[in-house]
Amino acid sequence: MQTFSRSVRRLKLRPTPSFVRLNHTNVSQQSHPDSESQTRTTSFGFKTVPEELKESLVKNVFDSVASKYDLMNDATSLGVHRLWKDSFVSSLRPGRRGPMKCIDVGGGTGDIALRILDYAKDNHYDRETTLEVVDINAQMLKEGYKRFKQTMYHNTPQISFHEANAQDLGADKFKDNSYDLYTIAFCIRNCTDISAVLKEAHRVLKPGGTFACLEFSRVNNPLLEMLYDQYSFTVIPLLGTILAGDRESYQYLVESIRKFPPQAQFAQMIRDAGFAAGKDLDGGAWENQWGGIACVHTGVKL
Repeated sequence: MQTFSRSVRRLKLRPTPSFVRLNHTNVSQQSHPDSESQTRTTSFGFKTVPEELKESLVKNVFDSVASKYDLMNDATSLGVHRLWKDSFVSSLRPGRRGPMKCIDVGGGTGDIALRILDYAKDNHYDRETTLEVVDINAQMLKEGYKRFKQTMYHNTPQISFHEANAQDLGADKFKDNSYDLYTIAFCIRNCTDISAVLKEAHRVLKPGGTFACLEFSRVNNPLLEMLYDQYSFTVIPLLGTILAGDRESYQYLVESIRKFPPQAQFAQMIRDAGFAAGKDLDGGAWENQWGGIACVHTGVKL
């Protein structure tokens, strides 16, 4: 509980500019103004922006949507995101082999963390599995903290919240070979350097530990793809305007899905980070949800 309290105080006191500087993955490169990294670009939705700007742009998006994030997810997916998350956690069967040390990255609102702890308790009578929720965005973490205050896990060693960057968690706080399970849900597409996130996941997992990612992906049925695109680019931004007063943030979230690597390419990125994954097919290296609207990727650290 002492560690958790310190984490909360840091969320309240740490000024944003300092946070960005401390956690930015290109800090070492910024000391060389003439280096190639200064001209490297990446996608921010359908826009192309300098790499060093994306982190702050994404942070602004989630600052804007944090308080109504779950409401908007319900509205834009008609509640289906809850089914995907339930299926995601059930497929991992946390607690089946005894208490686990887990880390959920980009999980500020705490919905994956709560599902993991509940699954371990309800299915395996496990009240010893621990979970560390990590997010770069303090506003999202505050939403997760409020959620857990209503649960039996509040003020227990089972849950803690930490502000950190998925691309560089920090070796002092998040040690090598420490975790049995690393989860990341609907987050990795928002990161500037996906490969760096995967390598950091590999670093903190124990040998034999599992990397599990739930993310929007590529629809494999032409008719479903057409209907999904129409819904995404017309209805979702409109709902963002009506329910959250923020069309632009939800327009970005829709666009970011289309820029994320397709299933086979992302599976190879997972292998390149050092994980063992299945064959390149649905039911192998990945498992499509609803025809590929969402997808679960897993890998095991050898």
